[in-house]
Amino acid sequence: MKACYSEQMRRVDRDASQIGGIPSIVLMENAALACVDELKNDFGTLSDKRVLIFCGKGNNGGDGFAIARHLKLMGADVTVYPINGTEFKGDALVNYDITDKLGCVRDFVFDGRELKLELRTADIVIDAIYGTGIRGSVKGDAFDVISLINENAKYVMSVDIPSGINADTGEICGVCIHASKTVTFAAWKIGMLMYPGADYIGNVVVAPISIPEYIIDIDRGLAEVIDESYSVKNRLTRKRNTQKGDYGKLLIIAGSRGMSGAAYMAAQSALYGGAGLVTLAVCESIADAMEAKTTEVMTLPLKDIDGHIAMAAEPEILKQMDKSDVILIGPGIGRSRDASRIVRNVLKAARVPVIVDADALFAIAQDMTILRDCGCPLIFTPHEMEMARLINADVEYVKTHRLEVSRDFCGKYGITLILKGSRTIVTTPELKQYINITGNPGMATGGSGDVLAGLTAALTARVDNESAAAVMAVRLHGLAGDYAAEKYGMDGMTAADIMEALRFAE
Repeated sequence: MKACYSEQMRRVDRDASQIGGIPSIVLMENAALACVDELKNDFGTLSDKRVLIFCGKGNNGGDGFAIARHLKLMGADVTVYPINGTEFKGDALVNYDITDKLGCVRDFVFDGRELKLELRTADIVIDAIYGTGIRGSVKGDAFDVISLINENAKYVMSVDIPSGINADTGEICGVCIHASKTVTFAAWKIGMLMYPGADYIGNVVVAPISIPEYIIDIDRGLAEVIDESYSVKNRLTRKRNTQKGDYGKLLIIAGSRGMSGAAYMAAQSALYGGAGLVTLAVCESIADAMEAKTTEVMTLPLKDIDGHIAMAAEPEILKQMDKSDVILIGPGIGRSRDASRIVRNVLKAARVPVIVDADALFAIAQDMTILRDCGCPLIFTPHEMEMARLINADVEYVKTHRLEVSRDFCGKYGITLILKGSRTIVTTPELKQYINITGNPGMATGGSGDVLAGLTAALTARVDNESAAAVMAVRLHGLAGDYAAEKYGMDGMTAADIMEALRFAE
């Protein structure tokens, strides 16, 4: 499923008419019918329902008038309020005129007490006030109406996007409809996937409205939402005539004194992700504990200094790298000078994909020239603070520009990037972007990132395309988190719960 900025959506609508030959009023009619169908799904019969529809001046308001027409003809008690005046044009004017002749359009004069009563007695409220083009802040009557809808309505359907969400950033423009359901057209809107906007969208249905896929695909810059169809298309299976070497030989360089859990979580998650052979390279001071805890993982003790990896361990690491299909470096290795030097030399020597996580990202951020001598495929797995460090920017900037930051970084360095967060984004070296919608707040717990790193390494060892492995890992990690939350609750779940749930995610 695609996701687009507002300008990209305008181009899709234009191309549907100019290239696809679909009149814009047909798209508006199909949008209205899609909303009516969803109301039928939620309420069954609509003939006994009282419906309030709030329409703005643009095409979003035109969709609202078309919805009103269908509901009126079904026998519903429909009242339509054009809250920003009646100076319509184009397709919106056509539908306004029809709806007005049906007698369900009422002149809007704001009266808070009367409107509150109407909202409380309505079965359904339709939000068709603002579409994807809103900029600045919601003001005047619209501000008051949206506030009253949020306070008093039982059920609110937003048409295309909840009014008040910036469709490109997810920012709230002063006030925003808190929808029960959003019916969006042809593609997700980026602002619906980003926070805080994502908190207001309710259940989302993406309605096709007859725009052919080839029209949508004309714009190659559209992001994709990682949905179930991606998992179905890329599902991994194990063939009968195989052996462990067919599922990848993985080297994980992780852990230090006090951070043995990171090494354990990454290695065990790699096993649960289906890796054939996992070798865990850890400091000698924690090697015995790791060997006892990870019985199916091979351990490689490394020389250390004060519980942290030492440069003297490099020959052993390089020797093991020659036997490996994929390398994961970083979880819990610490931030010592020797650890940073090991990271540099591993990336310089590697000829297989390397997943760079946690403390290895810190080492690179201190000296970005490390990447200059790297000739292997890379997957970075930063959270927002780590990303801010990599680009020498404020973390708030990263939080509000996640897609742009990811695209710019991958364009500059040619890597695959997993920018972790409440909406994890995967960006490929070709600048294709994927937005994940699985997962939940309970996954914001120590060790969750180590689970993702291990899973990503395992899937990278099993498929030929590093970017596809990253996308699948992000989705499955989120699904495992959802399974764990259902079983244990979000407050009490741990990274170990997510790791165990990887077995059931597909």
